[in-house]
Amino acid sequence: MWVALGVVGVLLFCGMPAGLVAVLIARTPEVVGLPGTVASATPARSPEAGDSIEMTAAWLGERIDVLLAQQAQALLRGDEQGFLAVADPTSPAAADLKRQFNVLRAMKVAAWDPSRNGPPAQMTNNTTEWRVLVTIEHCFVVPECRPGPVTIGTRWADRGPQPRLVAVEPSMSGVEGPRPWEVTDLAVAVGARTVVAVPQSVRSQLPDLLKTAEQAATVADRYAVDGSPPDVYRIFYALKPEWDRWYGGGRPVWTGGYAVGIGGGRFDVVLNSDGLHRTAIDDLLRHEMTHAASLPERGHASTGNWWLVEGIAEYAGAGGRPVKEYERLPDVVRLLGVRSGGWNGRLESLEPPTSSEDWRVSGSYGVGYLAARYLADRFSEERLLAFFKAVVHDGRAEADASREVFGVEWSTLHEECVAYLRTAR
Repeated sequence: MWVALGVVGVLLFCGMPAGLVAVLIARTPEVVGLPGTVASATPARSPEAGDSIEMTAAWLGERIDVLLAQQAQALLRGDEQGFLAVADPTSPAAADLKRQFNVLRAMKVAAWDPSRNGPPAQMTNNTTEWRVLVTIEHCFVVPECRPGPVTIGTRWADRGPQPRLVAVEPSMSGVEGPRPWEVTDLAVAVGARTVVAVPQSVRSQLPDLLKTAEQAATVADRYAVDGSPPDVYRIFYALKPEWDRWYGGGRPVWTGGYAVGIGGGRFDVVLNSDGLHRTAIDDLLRHEMTHAASLPERGHASTGNWWLVEGIAEYAGAGGRPVKEYERLPDVVRLLGVRSGGWNGRLESLEPPTSSEDWRVSGSYGVGYLAARYLADRFSEERLLAFFKAVVHDGRAEADASREVFGVEWSTLHEECVAYLRTAR
């Protein structure tokens, strides 16, 4: 059974169960203030009867900053009780934080830096609770990484000397989530180049997945055309409930996996367990991890270059097998033989509609692979990657890039690629 390899996220996608906790790394409790503002030298005074909502919000904001700073320090030193101390122990947040602490520590959280997106806002249906948006910069495994942001909502109760966290909301905006570590109890394995996480119910699969991911990383690293492979690849294996929820769900039914941009130049890889045979996992990992290694920071937004983006990933995914052993060849033949409603023979229009049948999707990926394979076999893999960099990273027109990299007019080379497709067997 073939697996459709998910379209990589574009600018926003290329694509926290109950609640991620907002915590602060290496920020002293004395340093407070709102993002983008200068912290006040004079702390807000404790609210009194008759004070404005703004006065109360300023005081709460400063208290919350202190609590988050303390919680961050607890997370990074592995102090579970200190991490949970921010929450009302009778609230849903307490159970969520306990689960998240275990997952974050297992994933080797190395940096975690939240900042408030404005002052607390009083809830209209409960005047003792306040909502705070928090943007979190974070890293796993590598402390000095360039962090990627995620924004969540938190709710705090003002019913005593200190506010207490009572609820956390999954991040919901396109680039953000919910991310797997926000909403799922994950089992985690960490290797030299990868972090692999799965739902606890399938934790027995972790050793094999980690071994395969580590092997795939050695391949994907070769396709970092900017010379900077990912510091670590993060791979999440989804069962049906997780697939429908992580990163907003909603992928085309034929998607077997995808790489989603999460900011900071990083991409998370998600695998769809539904219908995924064990024999296909290595190809799928090489494909998606190559997206994570090869794509520019902004992701990929041009549908006209879909054939090249997916062709490179399929080329890596094929693992150097002979063309005659490529499993999508029958679908390529079928796609080339369709006289109406199929493909018009132009690489820039190869991307399949989301409603396409499986064979149409498979054939499109196959055409991308064969075109990339033709360029690599004729000119070398090194020049194929130079062409990819010029077009996908630098935004050069294919005509200009072809003349510079291959020394051949693109119009001529395109026709030769298509002619090769029709002979590949």
